Amino acid sequence: MSEYVTEEVDPRIRRYIAWISVALLVVVADQVTKWAIVEWVPLYGKVPINSFINLTHQQNSGAAFSFLAGASGWQRWFFVTLATLVSGFIAHWLWRIRMQGPLVLMAGLSLVLGGAVGNLIDRMRSGYVTDFFQVWFGNWAFPSFNVADAAISVGAALLIIDAFFLTGRTTKST
Repeated sequence: MSEYVTEEVDPRIRRYIAWISVALLVVVADQVTKWAIVEWVPLYGKVPINSFINLTHQQNSGAAFSFLAGASGWQRWFFVTLATLVSGFIAHWLWRIRMQGPLVLMAGLSLVLGGAVGNLIDRMRSGYVTDFFQVWFGNWAFPSFNVADAAISVGAALLIIDAFFLTGRTTKST
């Protein structure tokens, strides 16, 4: 019989891998849902889910709310560069605070990272981002979005909550 030597993974690395795994789950969910929309919903087609949500298939060459979508094409590489830099910065930030980082901050950063990478993949591969959730309020439609956009929005909200209510706060001892 042979004995296997098992080494414990450094807790600092294990914690970082856990938060990067959250980002990777966002990327996978984003890419799978975009693939399904491209496969099963015609471009600009709509599939009603209920009275205020549609699945649609749209291509957004701009940023949030189609910002710069009408530009001549330079925006693709601008957004690729920006997303790459932001993703690298966030991954580095997660590494630096991996042991003392508060849960809300770490979750927010991981969600933003996953969303940024999900949309980055689209931009690099196609030159645009596939959006598919469409939410209606009466006659007004919120701009279409995807899983990556939702993760970025929730992550940004968590970062704001952390910045305003959690970071630097200490609990009073009685």
